Amino acid sequence: MNVKPRILVVDIDGTLLNRQGVIAPVDREAVARASRSGIRVSLSTGRVVEASRRILEHLGLDGYHVFFDGALVVDPQTGEEVYAESIDRKLLGDIVDFVGENGITMELYSSTRYFIEEENWAADIRRQFFGIEPTLVNFDNVWREERIIKATLPVRSPEETAKVEHFDRQFGSRLNLFWTGTPAYPDEYFINVINGHASKGKALEELASFLGIPLSETAAIGDGVNDVSLLSRAGLAIAMASAPEKLKALADYVVPDVENNGVAVAIEQYLLKD
Repeated sequence: MNVKPRILVVDIDGTLLNRQGVIAPVDREAVARASRSGIRVSLSTGRVVEASRRILEHLGLDGYHVFFDGALVVDPQTGEEVYAESIDRKLLGDIVDFVGENGITMELYSSTRYFIEEENWAADIRRQFFGIEPTLVNFDNVWREERIIKATLPVRSPEETAKVEHFDRQFGSRLNLFWTGTPAYPDEYFINVINGHASKGKALEELASFLGIPLSETAAIGDGVNDVSLLSRAGLAIAMASAPEKLKALADYVVPDVENNGVAVAIEQYLLKD
């Protein structure tokens, strides 16, 4: 890359956040140095806005960020949306019917609220780790009344995996499904379900266009399958060592994993180095 990036987009879980659920001081300081150098730093995550606020505050970041695996680009402080791609309402009604008939656990998210039909292990993780509280509802009403941006299918057993695979066969051609997780819960997965047109890469395009910055002057750091579209569009693509091979194959550089401060290495060696 011959030009200094003007935007750096960084994934959270497995990239910034380690197994203890914290950001290492060296990574935090590297992000701060990037910001001080004039690079706009945005987070790009499958998380909802509320589950990211503490991290944004810890890093001292404001402005626009990417949530819901790319289905929402918003300034959390002002609520100003740059881009939003909700799940089609009629399709959502079909999804609600399907999960009910097949005993599939599902969560639904608007831009500001998190809905479940009954308490479960996933709701406990949402409270304890992500700091968000669910609203108990009947999904038959929610899909008609709310703008739903993301659904999530929690998985931690072979039975739940089989049910998600059944869901994917039914709806995978019309939606984007991403298996996501966090190092703090290595045996639990959350399959994010978003509009088929949405992705982290699409969100980067929308954010860069809104800011008037060409994609050639963007950089991205990620570690998961949901970062494939992001790294494929960024001018400078950096993958963590823990990333799947398909992501590393797209990267210009591969840096150490989150436990070995890959974000700091990426920023110091490839963004700030003259």
